[in-house]
Amino acid sequence: MARARTAHRCAACESSFPRWSGRCLQCGAWNSLVAETDVASSRGELVALSRQRQTRANHTPLALGEVATDTAVVRPSGLAELDRLLGGGLLPGSVTLLGGEPGIGKSTLALQLAAAVTTSGRRALVVSAEETASQVRRRAERLGTAPRELALLATTSLHDVLAACAAERPELLVLDSIQTIVDPDLASAPGSVGQVSGCAARLVALSKELDIATVLVGHVTKDGALAGPKLLEHLVDTVCAFDGDRRHELRLLSVSKHRFGPSGELGVFTMTAAGLVAVPDPSGMLLADRRPGVPGNAVVPVVEGRRPLLAELQTLVASSPLANPRRAVSGVSASRLSILLAVLEQRAGCRLAGLDVFTSVVGGLKVSEPAADLALALALASAQTGRGLPDDVVACGEIGLGGEVRRVSHLGRRLAEAARFGFACALVPAGGAEAATGLRLVPVSDLREALELLGLAA
Repeated sequence: MARARTAHRCAACESSFPRWSGRCLQCGAWNSLVAETDVASSRGELVALSRQRQTRANHTPLALGEVATDTAVVRPSGLAELDRLLGGGLLPGSVTLLGGEPGIGKSTLALQLAAAVTTSGRRALVVSAEETASQVRRRAERLGTAPRELALLATTSLHDVLAACAAERPELLVLDSIQTIVDPDLASAPGSVGQVSGCAARLVALSKELDIATVLVGHVTKDGALAGPKLLEHLVDTVCAFDGDRRHELRLLSVSKHRFGPSGELGVFTMTAAGLVAVPDPSGMLLADRRPGVPGNAVVPVVEGRRPLLAELQTLVASSPLANPRRAVSGVSASRLSILLAVLEQRAGCRLAGLDVFTSVVGGLKVSEPAADLALALALASAQTGRGLPDDVVACGEIGLGGEVRRVSHLGRRLAEAARFGFACALVPAGGAEAATGLRLVPVSDLREALELLGLAA
């Protein structure tokens, strides 16, 4: 009989300690140790299951040229935008982790995926560990896309999930969510480090054994990171992050890890009453309500993943009655805004220290790359002087602390997207100017030069 033991495991780094303490001695996280009663035999079983398929398939090494590559073929999921992200579709035996904030649309996307697979004539199984079967059906009827023959199981028991997969042999397993599944063999609490890693390991082994494409829906912490141990991201084959502002209709699906193809792809959706709808032209949607000539507005070509987008930056400055003026940001980094305000003050002579500054990215988009520095600085100077930027101008470039404009990556791809939407001129770094069809390039070496060209200098 297996001997039970009590340990304290860190939720941040998964290090184990014999007794509790307020701080993890391995990673330094505070109040992260969770008491767990573990069974040694269960951990041994997990290791055996995770290696079972490889051991059964081949006991001896093979030359690389002798390894078969046609044993598994990527199959389209039925959602074109998702297939584009995953390099054509879902691979049998693969495990995909889908994370995102509450209410962002993870369950909706997972249900639409299962419905699309079922509609194509293949078998899908949806395991709901958070909602009852009737709640899932009402959601499906509200979306109007889920077929009646879609298999559904409402349970929190891992044993029930394993038994259902062995009996049904689905081609797709959707589990919502991994943090609420419980393995009775592990005596730790639901959602704990041991439960999440243990259940994930069992499901990964099952997927490889039965060639089931598995999608695990995961929670995130308040910092936006996937909840649970980091081991969870290492176990799966693909990690997708669903992002966006719940107050806006725009949703972004990005791939940060993909063992079967390139990562960094981006999918754009809108949330509607009928579920998630792919957006074929996100730049057009983001600029649809743009009002050219308004002081404080600028357009910047950004690259999200490998996809170029045109984002509209809006800024507003106003006199402040406070000793410490307000700095309100939405969609941009507050620390980056502080740096740009200091550079504008010291290197370009723009007096913004005593003013309230408000900055926003239209559509709920989040712009974090330094390539947006030049456009944001020009928008701030435009808001401060009250003079709008020309309607047909875009700008991109990183700004250093000395006020210099530095090169950015994928400049040609950015400019091509701007030219496609009719922009005629682009302010770009002097050291990295590239030719762009239909777009006049204006190289600038520093921020003051850019302000003088546009008539925004103090």
